[in-house]
Amino acid sequence: MKKNFKDLLLSTLDKSQYSFVCGENQNPEIENLVFDSRKATEKTLYFAWTGVHVHGNSFISKAIENGCKAIIFEEDENHLVSEDAKNLAKEKAVTLVKVENARFVMSGLASHFYDEPSKKLTCIGVTGTEGKSTTVYLIWQLLRSMGKKAGFISTVDFSLGEEAIPNPEHQTTPESTIVQEKLYQMVENGCEFAVVESSSHGLSKRTNRLGDVDFDVGVMMNVTSEHLEFHGTYEQYRDDKANLFENLNLFGVVNGDDKASSLFASKTEKPVYSFIKDKTSAKEIFTENYFMTDIKSDAKGEDFSLEVINQCDIKKLEDFRIDLPGTFNVYNSTAAAIVVSKLLNITLEELKPALKALTPVKGRMTVVDEGQDFEVIVDYAHTPSSFETIFPPLQKRLAETTKGKLFVLFGSGGERDTKKRPEQGRIAEKYCDYVILTDEDPRGENPMDILEDIAKGCTNSVRDENLFLIPDRPTAIQKAFSMAKKGDIVLLLGKSHENSIIYKDYVMPYDEISEARKWILALKS
Repeated sequence: MKKNFKDLLLSTLDKSQYSFVCGENQNPEIENLVFDSRKATEKTLYFAWTGVHVHGNSFISKAIENGCKAIIFEEDENHLVSEDAKNLAKEKAVTLVKVENARFVMSGLASHFYDEPSKKLTCIGVTGTEGKSTTVYLIWQLLRSMGKKAGFISTVDFSLGEEAIPNPEHQTTPESTIVQEKLYQMVENGCEFAVVESSSHGLSKRTNRLGDVDFDVGVMMNVTSEHLEFHGTYEQYRDDKANLFENLNLFGVVNGDDKASSLFASKTEKPVYSFIKDKTSAKEIFTENYFMTDIKSDAKGEDFSLEVINQCDIKKLEDFRIDLPGTFNVYNSTAAAIVVSKLLNITLEELKPALKALTPVKGRMTVVDEGQDFEVIVDYAHTPSSFETIFPPLQKRLAETTKGKLFVLFGSGGERDTKKRPEQGRIAEKYCDYVILTDEDPRGENPMDILEDIAKGCTNSVRDENLFLIPDRPTAIQKAFSMAKKGDIVLLLGKSHENSIIYKDYVMPYDEISEARKWILALKS
């Protein structure tokens, strides 16, 4: 992809939205968009904006030294571009442009640079505190099973139209330049559909990562409380997620049992379909309500029926099966099935074989079995609401079968919502016999301080008897496995598919499933 810088600027922004500091008469050719000065080269456009710890203005000189010929920046009294950088830009014939918010305009420029790829695809956005990655993956599978070429972007994996490959980042929704590039690659690969995991950060006007994605369908799985370190309040978190529904072209799908569902529905004039487990959640504001009923669980999956409720009648559809364990997967699968049936104008019955063939996302209730006599399950659950979802059925299963103990091992992300930490501890203690607290991604925080915050919620536990604080995650896993007996379940939560643990001064390569296998085999040897 190649564009001339001034042509790109003029096609995207009004003249009142930018000003030239130098290089107004220059029109460098652009082949790539970057927000990391280390990736800046002669034919890149570098965006300098406010990061979590540093400001891109500090690296403008570095970008120029790397050969960059076009730079867009913002500045305020605390983050000025140095005179040395401006002089260097003039000396090296660099086009330097000032805007009010470089990160915000980056989205529109990225969309135009890649020829507005989202308008050439049917784009489905999926948001929610929990269930986003799984539902994205299920929609993608169902579309493919119906013979459609589709791509997707999620926390765990992504696809540009071919098979899914692991996502190396810890970021659910990438920055706008990356999102638009992936959508462009999907178009180039002949995709008709794109399914995009849409985080609250990505939907926020502050980051504008998804601000220029033309969404046709929006899916809301649930809204509890998360990322308050960024959003400030639950209400702002909810409202940022609801941005997804503001400009839908086709329809929305919502979890009608969630109290935020009505707000999401109010954001669009397009039809909105709900999936519900509580029949009293059926509302006339929704075009149709899909009541999930007759749910029967076993170790391998779920059987269920659906009642389609609208203003005219009620129609019952029976004998649905998914080989994905957990009631929450009935929610995820039903949402995915509604999306695909409406998009392709097919009945839910036609999707039954495809639903039965669905496979799980790596690291979502993944069983690690190396012949040990206790069960090991790896999952991404890391919020109080996700704990409330997965602990009760496991506790019930143990009570009804092996009478074993439930172990849980988890941590909490550093530099993230601190209010949830004691709540995590409280819920874990409520349902689990043994709680082992360990590192997740401490980032710039002291790891032990994070674990102590979680432990404040474990008011009825005894340290070093049924509550353990072990920062080093491999050591913590070894401890859990050494204590587990025949018939017990050990839950390893929070890292799942991720490939590293982030500390203040380094990033440690890490794979939870491989680590679990290693310690199981060591225990057996």
